[in-house]
Amino acid sequence: MGLVTYIQESYEELKNKVSWPSWSDLQSSAIVVAVASAVIALIIFFMDYVMGNNSDESFWKGLLGYFYSIFS
Repeated sequence: MGLVTYIQESYEELKNKVSWPSWSDLQSSAIVVAVASAVIALIIFFMDYVMGNNSDESFWKGLLGYFYSIFS
């Protein structure tokens, strides 16, 4: 009996008391998340490229690659 009451009360609360965002609010939030994700991905890509990659055949070894080549 407790579980059924809990489910009924949860349904009523979700139906009547929760304020759901509008479709335009959801779209604008999704755009903000997509743009922020793209910007963060570009920043991480740039940092990875500047610091270097693990390929020995590559011309650009990155800052860490040149730093390590001083000691080897």
